[in-house]
Amino acid sequence: MEPVTDQAFAAALYSDGDAGLDAGASLLAADPAADAELFRRGEEFVRRAWERGWQPADVVRLVRHELDETAACLAAGLIVSETARYERLPPRWRAQLDGLPDAPPRNRPDRFSYASAVLGLYRLLLRLPAIEPVGPPPGASPHGLHLPPAHDEPRMLTRIRALLAKAEATGFPEEAEALTTKAQELMARHSIDEALLAARTHSKEAPGACRIGVDAPYETAKAILLDAVAAANRCRAVWNSDLGFSTVVGFEPDLDAVELLYTSLLVQGTVAMTKAEAGQRAGGRKRTKTFRQSFLMAYAQRLGSRLAADTARVTAEAGTGTGAGPEGAGGPDLLPVLAARDMAVTDTAERMFPETTTTRVRGATDLDGWTHGTAAADRARMGGKGPELRGGNGGR
Repeated sequence: MEPVTDQAFAAALYSDGDAGLDAGASLLAADPAADAELFRRGEEFVRRAWERGWQPADVVRLVRHELDETAACLAAGLIVSETARYERLPPRWRAQLDGLPDAPPRNRPDRFSYASAVLGLYRLLLRLPAIEPVGPPPGASPHGLHLPPAHDEPRMLTRIRALLAKAEATGFPEEAEALTTKAQELMARHSIDEALLAARTHSKEAPGACRIGVDAPYETAKAILLDAVAAANRCRAVWNSDLGFSTVVGFEPDLDAVELLYTSLLVQGTVAMTKAEAGQRAGGRKRTKTFRQSFLMAYAQRLGSRLAADTARVTAEAGTGTGAGPEGAGGPDLLPVLAARDMAVTDTAERMFPETTTTRVRGATDLDGWTHGTAAADRARMGGKGPELRGGNGGR
């Protein structure tokens, strides 16, 4: 006789209606002996996701968007269990696993509801498309893993992280401005130091990639902000609007910088937007959505040229030997070194995404929102017109 799990899957996973889910859940709810096999099969679906290029944070983000928080927690439980079998995980996976939500108790609130939620999750996992990998899957041969040196976080990144945390926490715009500007300067100098060191030691390091979530609402503005941060830190970002993330391509130190700065600027922008919106509502305005959209669009675009200007200034200082970091002055050798790295990043991005498109986004419609967003970006000492978006379809 066909196992209960196979019967339930046949009813639920290969149809789109709720009737199939209900039928499959009824079969599983009536047979507690199927519980272990049901969980094991879920781990298989997760393993297939790794083979298709997905990583833990990607899976949970999509499940949360397409289903709900309960399903995201169920997925997290499967991911933690599946990845526990590997002795070594790819770069960035440990941080993603640490950020997952807790798995809910099994068979709660009742067996039928739990089985229905699990089958809905499995239906989604089964249909995940293949996406561009940004690293090897877990369990790959250590010789095939591009791993960073096995040491603690570089001291420079620790300093940058502390500066941005202070910028997010302060209630004084001028202080946040100074802290954020200092952080970007340190990022640019750190990138230059790493580039010069790699050139002097004839390093074989190649560009890598990471994915950063770009969540609704106002995801277009957030994608523009991430694109601006990436460009200013010698990386390229490709936004996949359907799957809710951007893939950032660059050298490892620069990827770390982009992730840190984007996250911080998004926090700072959201705080500034909330304060500005409160003032607008106190004056009787009710167009919250258009105000927020326009605010974030202005904030993102205004930051673009200022971020780029900060990087250009630090690079010029290093090129003349007046602003280099601990590795020594760059001098006339700096620009060719940086140009070679920029070319390597561009080549890698184009190989990963040969069919990207450039899209002009619709302009903001709320003047007050745009004005306040521009002012917030000015206070963060970042402004000007941002880059166009490059969009990829995320598939192969």
